[in-house]
Amino acid sequence: MSAKKWIKTPKSYVTIAMVFYLIIASIGTKNMMGIMNSTIAVAVSLAVDFIYCMVTNRKSSKDGIVITGLIISLILSVTTPKIIVAGTAAIAILSKHLFVYKKKPIFNPAAFGLLLSVFVFQSGQSWWGAFGDLSSWTILFLLIGGYIVTERVNKYPQVLSFLGIFFVLLFFMGYFNIGNAADALRPPFINATLFFGFFMLTDPPTSPAKVKNQVIFGILTAVTSIVIYGIFGGLTYLFVGLLAGNLYTYLNKRSTSKASSLKQGVSRTQRYGKMSN
Repeated sequence: MSAKKWIKTPKSYVTIAMVFYLIIASIGTKNMMGIMNSTIAVAVSLAVDFIYCMVTNRKSSKDGIVITGLIISLILSVTTPKIIVAGTAAIAILSKHLFVYKKKPIFNPAAFGLLLSVFVFQSGQSWWGAFGDLSSWTILFLLIGGYIVTERVNKYPQVLSFLGIFFVLLFFMGYFNIGNAADALRPPFINATLFFGFFMLTDPPTSPAKVKNQVIFGILTAVTSIVIYGIFGGLTYLFVGLLAGNLYTYLNKRSTSKASSLKQGVSRTQRYGKMSN
């Protein structure tokens, strides 16, 4: 793909936003370890993808692989050991290839890798690339970049339904003194929610296209996330919520495909019956 064609794709917008956030967050925190981690995450992601595709004789989308590596590096703490960064990236890319339906990943690779990383490596996730450690006005960067990407992939119903239900449920949690609702409205939690909603929730291969399904997806992800947060706290609740939404999308695609196949079968039977008559 030529540079002119690539720059017009949604993936180019996400890639540019991730690189921009990486640079701004690194400068703001005066810590270059995040850039080192991103280099490792992207390099390992590309290497695992290349080896898997070579062995299985499959074609890869390298820009999607780069995005996964960048997201992982922006979420993992900058103090995360390099081996854990590499392991998380490897898990993410393997999930992209192993859990598929009609050649598309079922689960968001970055969310899958980051969630397993917590249980396998006990990794720390600071969402530093979402500017949780910087001044509150830097959230504007998330809103601007998020607006552009959401508009480009046409996922407004999904994002708005998620954010709307998520914050409404947080309000009720706070009103009834359930869990630590107040914390979820402070950095880095609020930054994590916005970054997640704009750049992970909107992943086209693992989320629905139709408006109705987008709304259901957003609501399901929000409700699952809040329930997990209310029970367990921590920073993994968003990943669990997204994987639940991904599973809904997968099941919906399967049921739609079966219904379509059944309809086509009935149509053929009717046609053959008319011909025989």
